[in-house]
Amino acid sequence: MTPQTMDAAWFSRCLHDNGHADAEVTAVTATRIGTGQIGLCMRFELELADAASAAPRTLVGKFPSDDPTSRATGVMLRNYYREVNFYRELAPRLGISLPRCYHAEIDGEGPEFALLLEDMHPAQPGNQLAGCDPEIARAAVIELVGLQAPSWNDTSLYDLDYLTSPDLGDPTSLYNQMLPGFLERYGGALAADERDIIARVGVSPGCPLFAPVTAPYCLEHVDYRLDNMLIDATTTPPRVTVVDWQSVRVGKPLNDVAYFLGAGLLPDVRREAERDIVADYHRHLVAAGIADFAWDDCWNDYRRGAFSGFGVTVIASMIVGRTERGDEMFTTMARRHARHALDVGADEFLD
Repeated sequence: MTPQTMDAAWFSRCLHDNGHADAEVTAVTATRIGTGQIGLCMRFELELADAASAAPRTLVGKFPSDDPTSRATGVMLRNYYREVNFYRELAPRLGISLPRCYHAEIDGEGPEFALLLEDMHPAQPGNQLAGCDPEIARAAVIELVGLQAPSWNDTSLYDLDYLTSPDLGDPTSLYNQMLPGFLERYGGALAADERDIIARVGVSPGCPLFAPVTAPYCLEHVDYRLDNMLIDATTTPPRVTVVDWQSVRVGKPLNDVAYFLGAGLLPDVRREAERDIVADYHRHLVAAGIADFAWDDCWNDYRRGAFSGFGVTVIASMIVGRTERGDEMFTTMARRHARHALDVGADEFLD
């Protein structure tokens, strides 16, 4: 299934299968949207024969990247396979805000796949480079409770093959393999102490980034950042809908929290707001039934989670197609994640 084969007749059948028996699509217009590194996104505008139909007029499709390097990475890391299966099997049991899925298919483990999702208009994509204000950050972090509480220490997650990481060898070795190229490309834009802690991670086998997952564990988005969110700031609190589930896995709860706050807030804003936001997240987690997770453990896991962005930044930047915005994004993420780890004293966890 490709955008070119999804014609009016196909969309009519799809809408019928999703409860809109009266929908007849007469024309389709497709427009490319988004700035994804691994996937290609299209907005489909549908013309309906019946103006009174309750069927959606726009939907968003997701397909493999048209960049050969990114496509190969998507297959190697099982990104496409994970996301299709996430929407097929996991999404219905979670409380996190997600777009409704109208269609999900994949040929084997890819690269050929297609997802058709609800268009969350008037929500707008977040901007990783610009960052966000504390209230959007708070809403995004609290939204994680709807992902984590239903999957908290759920042993059945390990039965799902798409939640396990592909065997790419020792993660420390992979990080070190990519590190020289990363520092050559981006190191000049980083402060000396930022370059230093990024390099120290590679020679610290005890770094939390490389530690095996132990309880408490749950579903982890892995790339929980503004570019992967649709934000409706007209509501109070802002409504955050989470997309891009290509890296979902079993992981540590505070990794997503730390990853988001470290990269999504400008450092001065983060230093002022982060402890209060993490405390609010913890209160919501307890209210959702997670009663055996003490605040001190939560905060220390947050500090350990400050390294969660290092792997994505160093490794992903070297294995996806290179773009001007991508370079700016990876530079910004490296700077913010490194500063975050230093600010919360996470360097004490390095050997």
